[in-house]
Amino acid sequence: MKAPSIAATARYRRVLIKLSGEALMGRGDYGIDPATLQRIAADVRQMVDAGVQVSIVIGGGNLCRGSGLAAGGMDRVTADHMGMLATVINALALQDAFERNGLYARVMSALKINQICEDYIRRRAVRHLEKGRVVVFAAGTGNPFFTTDSAASLRAIEINADLMIKATKVDGVYDADPARSSTARRYDYLKYDEVLERRLEVMDATAVVLCRDNNMPLRVVDMSRPGAMLRAVMGENEGTLVDSGSPASA
Repeated sequence: MKAPSIAATARYRRVLIKLSGEALMGRGDYGIDPATLQRIAADVRQMVDAGVQVSIVIGGGNLCRGSGLAAGGMDRVTADHMGMLATVINALALQDAFERNGLYARVMSALKINQICEDYIRRRAVRHLEKGRVVVFAAGTGNPFFTTDSAASLRAIEINADLMIKATKVDGVYDADPARSSTARRYDYLKYDEVLERRLEVMDATAVVLCRDNNMPLRVVDMSRPGAMLRAVMGENEGTLVDSGSPASA
């Protein structure tokens, strides 16, 4: 497949999207909602058609959350490995949805599962992106005790992404939970140091520090808003922008 030309209006050439496993549930309480898969695939198709190279890190909380199992008494390493396997299931579902929408997609796992997906190899992942394929990174970092937020930050840095998008259920970062506080204020812009100092629930601290120290800009958007991710890669003021505050970022 010939790589698409980069659209003149796209500010970012290569992006990584962090999707939580819960995002795939739609309005359900568990599992994978086919309609939600279709909507995500359509949004990603818009970005690819605009000439943007798209990669994704997917969580597994809709099927199995390692930290929750560990809190219930299970060995933490075993629980985290189960959570990693859940992300592989979600990644395969995304791959299928992308291919049904006319996109080429590859699942790359940090755990070796050669019969159903590729091993994660950084240079191969970059080559897939250069060829116009959507790359879905599964199994987190492949190590227990690390969240998929940390995996997303790591992969974004490794593939030299220009922007990391955290697709959530809210339209940015707030100083309080907007579902519980009518006075919650949304930020248009934050520095990573401010996120750490104010203990804002953007990502875990390890993920935030990785992005800060490597000048990786992050935009937090509401994935339920049609076209939100496309507007983010076009450089519009969608959601909340977080960066390290240096000229090299954003």
